[in-house]
Amino acid sequence: MNNLENWSENIIIVDADYIDKVAFDLIVNFERMIGRHIPQADLAHWIDCIALDGGLKEKDDNESQVIFIHDNGTEKLKNFSPGHFSNDLNGKAFKDNLSEFVLSSYAVEEVVGKEDFILDIVKTAANHKDVRRVMVVADCDDGTMPELLRQALRDADDEKRITVFAMQPVAGGNFRQEILGYSLMSALGIRADEIKER
Repeated sequence: MNNLENWSENIIIVDADYIDKVAFDLIVNFERMIGRHIPQADLAHWIDCIALDGGLKEKDDNESQVIFIHDNGTEKLKNFSPGHFSNDLNGKAFKDNLSEFVLSSYAVEEVVGKEDFILDIVKTAANHKDVRRVMVVADCDDGTMPELLRQALRDADDEKRITVFAMQPVAGGNFRQEILGYSLMSALGIRADEIKER
């Protein structure tokens, strides 16, 4: 992670394998529930949703970094488009009315576990003077990550807006929380009225 020297004011840190699994589960469950094919999630739309939920406002000169962390050997997100780490995401960027999003992806090497790798980036971003917002999408379903995030963010600067995204509410810490499923459903094109009709 030493090559991340210039930090943007907005940092989105994503466990890529986790969001791919959650998107797959949503696709399977909602296809059955609403009775139609659900295409891959629109990655740019999903990133916009995360940024908005994390407190980003429209501004001409916004720059945001999106960091995808994935298992060594995983080449792409199977349930997002675009999704190939080296061809579509790493070193790429897109600009819309919200921000310019600079994308990077990092495979977890065998010497460091994914949790430790993510926590290291989270701590660095949360304590960096140029960073104002940190958005973390990590696997909080297994029970250990929420406590590790609470510890990692315990001494984070109160001026920073830190948001953790999870599928279920996470017991309190020095961060805000948002439900991950809403942004994914939006990116998958699942409408609220389709669910209410069932």
